[in-house]
Amino acid sequence: MAKLSSTEKNARRARLNKKYAGKRAELKKLVMNKETTIEERFDAVLKLAELPRNSAKNRLRNRCGLSGRPRGFFRKFKLSRIAVRDLASNGQIPGIVKSSW
Repeated sequence: MAKLSSTEKNARRARLNKKYAGKRAELKKLVMNKETTIEERFDAVLKLAELPRNSAKNRLRNRCGLSGRPRGFFRKFKLSRIAVRDLASNGQIPGIVKSSW
């Protein structure tokens, strides 16, 4: 089980990401547009730097929904490999069967 502070930190980052996503996308669009003037692009870069770092999407960490484990994460189930195996063995994930021969 992951520390509660780690999962809360990640949840806080997700909230910040959602809050600033539109503004961040708009500023990035200005920066990447080659037709705008250099001054406008530079101002957009400065405004982008003023936004909170934790509002960036790449600061988010994929974590297991049950245990909070950060590694061995299956995107399809939003669970760690350990949780997927336990649930699959108990027959709680439809369509997943542990192979045996």
